[in-house]
Amino acid sequence: MTGLRDKMQVIRRRGVALATAFVSVAATVGLAAVTPAAAAPGCRVDYTVPSQWSGGFTANVAVTNTGDRVSGWRLTWTWPAGQQVTQAWNATVTSSGSQVTAVDAGYNAVIEPNSTVAFGFNGSWTGANTAPQSFALNGVTCTGGPGTPPTTTTTTSGGPAPGDAMAQVAEMQPGWNLGNTLDSTGGDETSWGNPRITEALLDNVKAQGFKSIRIPVTWGQHQGPAPGYAIETAYLNRVKEVVGWALADGFHVMINIHHDSWQWINTMPSDRAGVLARYNAIWTQLAAAFRDSPAKLVFESVNEPQFTGSSGDAQNAQLLHELNASFRDIVRRSGGNNTNRLLVLPTLHTSSEQARLDELASSLNTFKDPNIAATVHYYGYWPFSVNVAGGTHFDATAQKDLTDSFDRVYNTFIARGVPVILGEYGLLGFDRHTGTIQQGEKLKFFEQFGHYARAKKITTMLWDNGQHFGRTSFQWSDPELIAQIKSSWTTRSGTASTDQVFSAKASAISAKTITLNLNGTTFNSLRQGTTELVRGTDYTVQGDRLTLTAAALTRLSGSRNYGTNAVLTAHFSQGVPWRINIVTYDPPVLQNATGTTSSFAIPTAFRGDLLATMEAKYADGSNAGPHNWTSYKEFDRTFAPNYTTGVTTLTSDFFAEVNDNRPVTLTFHYWSGTKVTYVVTRSGSAVTGTTA
Repeated sequence: MTGLRDKMQVIRRRGVALATAFVSVAATVGLAAVTPAAAAPGCRVDYTVPSQWSGGFTANVAVTNTGDRVSGWRLTWTWPAGQQVTQAWNATVTSSGSQVTAVDAGYNAVIEPNSTVAFGFNGSWTGANTAPQSFALNGVTCTGGPGTPPTTTTTTSGGPAPGDAMAQVAEMQPGWNLGNTLDSTGGDETSWGNPRITEALLDNVKAQGFKSIRIPVTWGQHQGPAPGYAIETAYLNRVKEVVGWALADGFHVMINIHHDSWQWINTMPSDRAGVLARYNAIWTQLAAAFRDSPAKLVFESVNEPQFTGSSGDAQNAQLLHELNASFRDIVRRSGGNNTNRLLVLPTLHTSSEQARLDELASSLNTFKDPNIAATVHYYGYWPFSVNVAGGTHFDATAQKDLTDSFDRVYNTFIARGVPVILGEYGLLGFDRHTGTIQQGEKLKFFEQFGHYARAKKITTMLWDNGQHFGRTSFQWSDPELIAQIKSSWTTRSGTASTDQVFSAKASAISAKTITLNLNGTTFNSLRQGTTELVRGTDYTVQGDRLTLTAAALTRLSGSRNYGTNAVLTAHFSQGVPWRINIVTYDPPVLQNATGTTSSFAIPTAFRGDLLATMEAKYADGSNAGPHNWTSYKEFDRTFAPNYTTGVTTLTSDFFAEVNDNRPVTLTFHYWSGTKVTYVVTRSGSAVTGTTA
């Protein structure tokens, strides 16, 4: 992606993915589940090791219940070769010597008949990493189901054969971007606000289950003058140091030329020879510096290529072809491991539009190089991704944008044997804060994204400029988000039409119905904490319709203070639970205000409600403010709620495109469905606001 600041100007920072050898160990063992009065208990455990590196490995454990209902589970096993668990997810895992115990995480305590729960962990090993030979569930040794003897199968692979690009890219799933660091344009890796990269950061990223890391690098400010364009020795050594750490951690690593794309490469239409000379100088030096690095190091020619002042699509395609061809030739001629190293080539703007995909496909046909992957980026349907033009929901239009994009990528490349790396993904509102897109709608996007990318065999790399995984805290800023992302790597999750159930305080409480998006799962239970609500009394489920009864909502709402009174979780046969907030509200109340175009805030008593979007129109019905092709303005760019201080701010960006002395009627849309109107009038730099 381009830019840390604005996707519209697209200036982003990306990285390098690197491929290392891995060992895959799979063991399938029968497992008997214990329930208080089980007539025929039974279950199956699938234990797999999808990734292994020197001294470490990642394991996935899936427990399928083939017997009676299990409520609360405890899985135990013995390490045959002294392995240790270092970090786990979706379960609490402890060990004493070679004995290991995994206990449910609360939300996945129940295993219905014919359902599966899964958890994973990272571990350490020395000497050998032999799979456990038996498991026990709730104290009973696994038998694979009633009367079935335990079986164990183990397969070992050294990873894909050299030159197997499709297999190598598959091994890189999932990936993570070390954004806004070595790609920063301020001259230092800390100039965009992130700390210096440490080995501990990379170790902790690895512990999250990521298999590849993209290290975006901007080179221009660290280059000398023509004709040599020498890269500063200290800077190149720093990049080599970080790449070395990542390789040592077992990552596939991808490095690139990043923000140079819009800083100087974009001038290629008017300075073809100069840009090519400088670009070629960078890759000549990088090819030499990393010539003997292992095959897990991957080169990406350029991030989000773009050209200024070209004659149109045909010239853009030709210029990008020249860059990609020159990059490929330089790397291949440099010898060593570069002869067969995986090279990653982007479309123009890393777009998934069909014309852009076809242009890259044409280039690949001329190269006839089997060790090449294509790359695109995906930040969602733009109105939804930034919350503009009424794009508040991950609706059918936003979903179709995603599936159409991935279908085009699959049909153009993957179906024809060319692997694809989705080098960046996310939602553009993340560059500001994660509140721009409503939480439930955001989670639905990532659930569908992960599922469909997996279905289309696309390797994905999360864009993280520091807003997701803390660079020193090593904690996720949004645990729900990363839980959904991780779950989507292996399975689907159930969601719903909303994660908010509103009841007006001024009215009597009535039953409320939401639609479940089962996504191939089955609904199991509804809980408040660890307490299960009673089906038929507290709620009913008919097909995909979940109805909360008036009696249950009355109990859950308690004294009916404004805001969230209770939190429920819907549990499905697989994936992560779906959170449902029970909210009491009344229509928000706005007050008159005065201010300036640079500082204007509307006093707002939100009264438990939450702002979804805002419309702006002149008295004649025409649209006011930025993006005047739509009445719905961009969340956070033009308006923003502050629930703590009780104000709704209108920004200078909004007033910059509002006409003087023409009253603008604002319509605030809230998530409860409430609409409130307000009128603002600009006169020079002065602004007055009145309730409608």
